[in-house]
Amino acid sequence: MRALSARDVVQVWEAGRERHPVDRALLVLAAALPRSSRDELAALSVGERDALLLTVREQTLGPRLACFVKCPRCAVPAEFAAEVDEVRLARPGEPVAREHALLADGWEVRYRLVDSRDLAAVAGHTDPAFARRLLLTRCVLEARREGEPVAAQRVPEPVLAALAGELVLRDPQSEIEFSLSCHACGTRWSAVLDVAAFLWAELSVLARRLLREVHALAAVYGWRESEILAMSAPRRAAYLEMVGT
Repeated sequence: MRALSARDVVQVWEAGRERHPVDRALLVLAAALPRSSRDELAALSVGERDALLLTVREQTLGPRLACFVKCPRCAVPAEFAAEVDEVRLARPGEPVAREHALLADGWEVRYRLVDSRDLAAVAGHTDPAFARRLLLTRCVLEARREGEPVAAQRVPEPVLAALAGELVLRDPQSEIEFSLSCHACGTRWSAVLDVAAFLWAELSVLARRLLREVHALAAVYGWRESEILAMSAPRRAAYLEMVGT
């Protein structure tokens, strides 16, 4: 894995602007892991993917995450910081068992962890309950009731609820929660860190800043975009200081 260069950031942002968040996450990983195919990256569990994204973030932008949320009761904004090592629960690239078995209410279910292909499959559905059930049944590899095989679509809700809990337990990096409290009204709540969305927002800000820097330096010196983006950040900053930007 390598850090994203300035050129990588701009190219990934340009390619992903009109894409779904699932595709954006894979674009980021493809830039950081150029030897991995899209199929290989898409087959990673969500937790594996997010652990890698956190490492991309750490190598490209540093280890400190500046987080911002609003209180769900009074809407007062709250800011807090976290370190990548605090939210990265597994080492990137560490082998993860993707297939498991569940016994619940007399059912035997063999299942696999959720991956990006599953997230993409439910992305277009507006009914949360339908999307949830579709996501869970996609993960069922085999289901049996009293030893008899049963189609995944016929697995009852209580068993799917148990499966949902197992998926988080087996892939804890896929759902990172912060316990928060509002200093204004005292409300306590939990907020989930969407690693892919968080990183994309940061890269979007950085890409636009880089394009502004390209514009400023190209206007003065006539340099090409590729030449400006190939410079180190301190070098670009020095030139920008000289042109008064």
